[in-house]
Amino acid sequence: MKPWALTLCAALLCGCAGPSQTLRAAAPVVFHDQLFQPPAAPVDTRHVFAVSQEMRDYLNREIGHNLQRKDSRRELFDALYRKDKLQLEYDSAITRDAAQTFAARAGNCLSLAIMTAALAHELNLVVQFQQVDVEESWSRAGNLYFASNHVNLALGRPRLSHGEIYSVDLSNALTVDFIPIPPKARESTRPLEEQTIIAMYLNNRAAELLSQGQLDEAYWTARKAVEQDPAFLHAYNTLGVVYQHHGNLAEAEQSLRYALSQAPNNTIFLSNLVQSLDAQPAPDKRAEAAQLRIRLAQLEPDPPFHFFNLGQAAMQAGDYRRARDLFAREVERVPDYHEFHFWLALANYQLGYLREADAHMSKALANSTTRGDHDLYSAKLDRIRAYEAHATGK
Repeated sequence: MKPWALTLCAALLCGCAGPSQTLRAAAPVVFHDQLFQPPAAPVDTRHVFAVSQEMRDYLNREIGHNLQRKDSRRELFDALYRKDKLQLEYDSAITRDAAQTFAARAGNCLSLAIMTAALAHELNLVVQFQQVDVEESWSRAGNLYFASNHVNLALGRPRLSHGEIYSVDLSNALTVDFIPIPPKARESTRPLEEQTIIAMYLNNRAAELLSQGQLDEAYWTARKAVEQDPAFLHAYNTLGVVYQHHGNLAEAEQSLRYALSQAPNNTIFLSNLVQSLDAQPAPDKRAEAAQLRIRLAQLEPDPPFHFFNLGQAAMQAGDYRRARDLFAREVERVPDYHEFHFWLALANYQLGYLREADAHMSKALANSTTRGDHDLYSAKLDRIRAYEAHATGK
């Protein structure tokens, strides 16, 4: 399977794609509705920040009675962080809207950001989403690869009762951010509009639907993301990948070319365009793909998951020592990605290095981002420790 790079937009606990930009050229017509079955229901965005009755009841019960004597921003902030309050759990399996995230008390990064903003709006607080300048992180699902940056949330003073709205004074705002980031990165932020956050939500959902093989629903959701914020270029990328998986190579090329024209050095857009061109039978398309591949190698000599994929090939060939060394190279450059530690543990296990296997499986468990992964790593760790105990005669 060929890898396809998408951009999952996540906030607070891990990150999100870059903010929308001022377009340098008018976007072309990239929608081709006739190629897909109509959606089961029109894609609606009104629910994204909608507050459920359960959320209102919680605010009235836990925060509302304190508003006369306490800072409502601080009350919400404490509810998000204290384990005896909301008891939020991170789960990257699916992007939920505000009400779904609150009901589950769990969500991925963007879901938690949306829920926080919805609660803040209900408390009459001003909210400012912010793009934070930190290095991209990567994850994967099958042959789909996802890049994430980082977004956090600043809570400003309450709106005045007569409707006037304060802008967020960042020097006096409370920043909601569940991961530690370098001070310089915190100082280097750019504001994001709510329409871009909604486009990010739709882009996430489109990517998740695509990974589940629901191409028709993925198309309509990615289409809506482009409509929501035409300057959010990652939505064009996702749309292009949907077209490619649907077998519409010319349409994929069109969407990806536009995204790349607006961000010429974006390796995600470039990589996907190379694959769309290379999959077409015309010799001129393949020749162009070869030229672009050279440029891609110059921009990114060792792409994300490069050593990981080589390591998996070595595992399949039974060369566990080479696999261990390759997985170790990925861990060295991305020390907190759970899957790299998982496979490094397996390679060490095959080599008989049970202590090393235990250490890396423990790290995989500690860095797991879904309940399914957590349960898998926990079971594997128990098995490794059982072998360790047997080997030592305990």
